[in-house]
Amino acid sequence: MLKVYFGEDRLGVEAAVKEELGEDYEVFDGEDLEVADLPSIFQGTSLFGGDDRRILLKNLGENLAVWEKVADYAETEHRVIVWEGKIDKRLAGYKRLKSSGVELKEFTETKAPDMKVVFGVFDVALRNGAEAVKMLEQIEDNQDPYMFFGLMVTQALKKFEYSRGGAREKRILKELAKVDMLMKSSSIEPWNLVKGVLLRLGEL
Repeated sequence: MLKVYFGEDRLGVEAAVKEELGEDYEVFDGEDLEVADLPSIFQGTSLFGGDDRRILLKNLGENLAVWEKVADYAETEHRVIVWEGKIDKRLAGYKRLKSSGVELKEFTETKAPDMKVVFGVFDVALRNGAEAVKMLEQIEDNQDPYMFFGLMVTQALKKFEYSRGGAREKRILKELAKVDMLMKSSSIEPWNLVKGVLLRLGEL
């Protein structure tokens, strides 16, 4: 297994590496490697014993000779993650990895949601859930789903207070409370939960 993680969200990459490789794994710095080192990394046995090698390679893009050869080991039996800060997608190394079917995952830095944007999506959902989902899909890649949902709840509470306990506003708050519990306990992707409730709001 060979995967490449890259992007500005270091915390996101660190969490993904930990989830994939666990706590104990070998680390190699790309700047210190030579092409001749790659067979022992991708095909050799573990220094710690056992056949299940877990390996993190960092900053290979700084070493173009090595970077261009990594795709040769796309079928490695070890669990290997390459971590790059930035990737030049024009270089041969990237193109070879992509054509080899290696998973290339970018971690973009999430931004705090714009309240006006969130409230706009929420208000549209009260009339047309499908349209609200389309609006969300245009911005979700750079948003944090939990913060986004939290602002939706804030807006729902304001509407409840303004309506002085209106029946519809109460139903909406109950539905959001259910989703809040799911976001904290379910394995369902959080954005899917947010989109699901947007689709339902107009019917409440």
